[in-house]
Amino acid sequence: MPRSTQENRPLLTGSDPDPDPDMEQARPQLPQSCDDQRSELEDEAEDSGLTASGHHIDDAHQQTTNCETLIHLIKGNIGTGILAMPDGVRNSGLYTGVALLPIISAICIHCMHMLVGCAHELKERLGVSGLDYADVGYNAFMTGPVPLRKLAPVARTVLNSFLTITQLGFCCVYVVFIAANVKQVIDCKLPGNGIDIHGYMGILILPLLAISMIRSLKVLAPFSLISNVFLGLGLAITFHYLLQDIPSSYDRPEFKSWKQLPLFLGTSIYAFEGIGVVLPLERKMTNPEDFRGCNGVLNTAMILVTCSYIAVGFFGYLKYGDAVHGSITLNIPPSDALAQLVKILMAVAIYLTYSLMLYVPAEIMWPHLSPRFHSARGKRLGEYAFRAFLVLITFVLAAAIPNIGLFISLVGAMSSSTLAIIFPPIIEIVTFWPRVSRLNMIKCFCIFVFGVVCFVTGTYASVEAIIEYFEHSDDPQPGLVC
Repeated sequence: MPRSTQENRPLLTGSDPDPDPDMEQARPQLPQSCDDQRSELEDEAEDSGLTASGHHIDDAHQQTTNCETLIHLIKGNIGTGILAMPDGVRNSGLYTGVALLPIISAICIHCMHMLVGCAHELKERLGVSGLDYADVGYNAFMTGPVPLRKLAPVARTVLNSFLTITQLGFCCVYVVFIAANVKQVIDCKLPGNGIDIHGYMGILILPLLAISMIRSLKVLAPFSLISNVFLGLGLAITFHYLLQDIPSSYDRPEFKSWKQLPLFLGTSIYAFEGIGVVLPLERKMTNPEDFRGCNGVLNTAMILVTCSYIAVGFFGYLKYGDAVHGSITLNIPPSDALAQLVKILMAVAIYLTYSLMLYVPAEIMWPHLSPRFHSARGKRLGEYAFRAFLVLITFVLAAAIPNIGLFISLVGAMSSSTLAIIFPPIIEIVTFWPRVSRLNMIKCFCIFVFGVVCFVTGTYASVEAIIEYFEHSDDPQPGLVC
């Protein structure tokens, strides 16, 4: 993003020759360390690629219209999560899931607004042009209450850690997703080949290693475009199957059980994965004031995303009931040529997105390892080796839990809930302290408690379901009917 000029920057604390005493008293005083970071933050804002939560967003030097931002925001929230929504509704019950999804969506959207509001306050306070999620957390604590300022480095480390865990979790889901869809197609074309899902994962290692060696976002951008086209076509054709021969809703339970409900919460929160894209998207808009508001770009995009989740979840579970898989693409008839095309399109789309998902953890962790290598060639080879190591980690974890639904629920409950629900109210309270009203404090506390409940119950239920999955792994499974 272009460097902001001094004339356009908000004045720093103490730079106004006639400051308003009330404003000076209300605004936290900046510690000296914040002054030392301003130029660093500006350079990072100028040079950083607009990739957040693994989603590539075009060139940082191009401003986007409201419509383009709307498309990017929808793209940043729709991925494998939408294909898992029928499995999520299976764990809640038909009407329970449909009723809870808008509530979860409203909470996640509000947390996005909270994060954007905190970023605006901190940018004005620090006089910088842009902050990412971890920077917002760091500077909220660094300029917040004095006793909490020593926790600023911890806040940044924790946020980056959960971003890393979330992205690696997405990569694990992608490995299982690609292997499962390719397996169905090949097993129908070559029945009795004797290759299980772990064998297909092994076949995928070299192709995924190859695409993961691409370090340039500019090179990855065309892959992202192709992926979005394939994903859109695949979803359209999937709906073609979901809307045929729909059974009565009376055949599906309205509510499943309290034991399974946390699995639904984990899947739902995983689906609303786009909180990391809101800051870079809002920053690069031609009219950033249109991003927020009741009918702003953020609300409009997320309402469309929520409607899509509800539609896929409702019709997917209504169509297939308890036989629904962790990805709805695994339910459509494997012998049908059009269905096989859907599986291949989706597998290729997710394959092309894998390297973008791996980009964030690589960018977060590699700078800490890079100083160990002294020559340029050594650094380059070291980064390639480190990327290969991350790919192998995702394969090991995917092979350990080759169940898409359980993996999605675990990632959603353990890491997505932390980033999307737990941290935003904490950051808001620290950012605006001591100007936080009692009503706002109660609201933030309620959201925080809800996030913690989703984290604890969702993680526990997912781990328990994974253990149960392994206990019954030797049971005979229904064969694929082609």
